[in-house]
Amino acid sequence: MSNIRSSIYVFWLFGKMICCVQRVKIFSRNLMERKMKTLIIIPAYKEADNIERLVDNIILNHPSYDYIIINDGSHDATRSICQKRGYNFIDLPINLGIGGAVQTGYKYAERIGYDVAVQIDGDGQHDVKHLDKVIAPLQDGHADIVIGSRFIEKKGFQSSSARRFGIHFLSRLIWLCTGKKILDVTSGYRAVNRKFIEIYAENYPNDYPEPEAIVEAVMHKGTIIEVPVVMKERQTGTSSIQSWKSAYYMIKVTLAILVCRISFGIRR
Repeated sequence: MSNIRSSIYVFWLFGKMICCVQRVKIFSRNLMERKMKTLIIIPAYKEADNIERLVDNIILNHPSYDYIIINDGSHDATRSICQKRGYNFIDLPINLGIGGAVQTGYKYAERIGYDVAVQIDGDGQHDVKHLDKVIAPLQDGHADIVIGSRFIEKKGFQSSSARRFGIHFLSRLIWLCTGKKILDVTSGYRAVNRKFIEIYAENYPNDYPEPEAIVEAVMHKGTIIEVPVVMKERQTGTSSIQSWKSAYYMIKVTLAILVCRISFGIRR
């Protein structure tokens, strides 16, 4: 009889332990979700035709996320629209370029104490309906950086054939330099955790920064994953990479990737 009572007690104790473990997991998950203070960084240069539609979409459909527009010395009505509509924005007195604008957003995120920062372009090409999908791996602790990729499911706007060739070349170069395979290395739709908010606030590449930022992340031992997103074609305005600039872009980014990798090798 005593053996039976002992067995019952052991099963009861085991059941209580399982319940406690489950409660701890649920509590930890809920605590993490509550603490994930998230900021959307929107670099904008001459985006007067796009900024209202983008920001209103965020405010309407993702009210739990904060946002900050970085007006990068625009000479059009971007600044006046932000003022008139009461948007949250930082007005840079001169044009710093995409790297400087994004780094300004990271510095703001670091100073205010955000846990997650998400970059999206001010031209509206990045569909905000994918925000939760891009942020989720950070909330679950599965990644340090999440990149929204056009090339996983290959839906939506895929860019021109010439640009796809360039993206594939840079993807191969990054793989050769770091051993990390990323399909959409030029995607500006990406989210980072607190660790990389601090890293990028301190140092972020200047011109055409996305591929170089990936190399820097790998060298800092960051876990990077891609999730499928659908991007839109730019409706108004012009891209910062046009005609002869495409050749300059490829040369500059190729050299920047190599120098970044070599510099980390020397430091280590």
